[in-house]
Amino acid sequence: MAPRASWKGYLKLSLVSCPVRLYPATSASERISFNQLHKDTHNRINMKPVDPELGLVERSDLVKGYEYEDKKYIIIEDTDLESVKIESNHTMNIEAFVDSGSVDVIYQDAPYYLAPDGAMAEETFIVLREALRRTGKLAIARLVLSSRERVVTIGPRETGMFVCTLRNPNEVRGTAEYFGNIPVGNPDPEMLQLAEALIEQKVTTFDPRNYEDRYEIALMQMIREKLKGHKPIIAQAPERGNVVNLMDALKASLSQAKPPAKSKPKAEPAEKPAAKAPAAKRTTAKPAAKKNA
Repeated sequence: MAPRASWKGYLKLSLVSCPVRLYPATSASERISFNQLHKDTHNRINMKPVDPELGLVERSDLVKGYEYEDKKYIIIEDTDLESVKIESNHTMNIEAFVDSGSVDVIYQDAPYYLAPDGAMAEETFIVLREALRRTGKLAIARLVLSSRERVVTIGPRETGMFVCTLRNPNEVRGTAEYFGNIPVGNPDPEMLQLAEALIEQKVTTFDPRNYEDRYEIALMQMIREKLKGHKPIIAQAPERGNVVNLMDALKASLSQAKPPAKSKPKAEPAEKPAAKAPAAKRTTAKPAAKKNA
């Protein structure tokens, strides 16, 4: 079964256009979710609309209202929404191009995949895709999703294109309230060098498969144990280590972060002092020997 498109329309650049389909690039269907049940009957609770005067009402009797003043509403009909027609309802008109790395990540919102709608659209789609790839640019366009016009970026991705909706500037909070009191500071050169060395030791290639949701995994394990009639397994929180100064912590972190093959020889001496614990038995044994004498 072919995936269902979230939006269908035209991708347009100047006088060139082609029909396209937009698909959500992510899904939350695999996440663990819970339903609300009554604590005694275990029946699932239904959320029903309630009118303060009439009590329970049917959803078919509900209409949309816009609150223009406190507790004063204007009724918005479906025909009113349909009358609000702008170009981006059905056309993704490219307005500008920017460098691929110039869009601040804080403005990036929901990801989508863009594909040609039919074989007739493929040639134009491929030309636009490869032009974006070769120039290293992102296209800026607009489209209407969920009764709201969204500014989006469009870029090449494999044989298709990747669309990302952008947050409106008034949705993004400024940093002054949160970072205003943090000093710029002048870090100790030796500490900074140690921190940079620690970063260098942990540099790798990002693979999302290496970063599973451990809480989700533990949650599913608990659910399976309960299904078997077992008591839930409670994971112990890691113990907090002793507080040490930053320089010592950086040096200790560097020694622990070394590759296993190199760290094994250095780990043995650390264990030997711990083995001297039996020395306490020797000191207690000496007085006993004197009594026998």
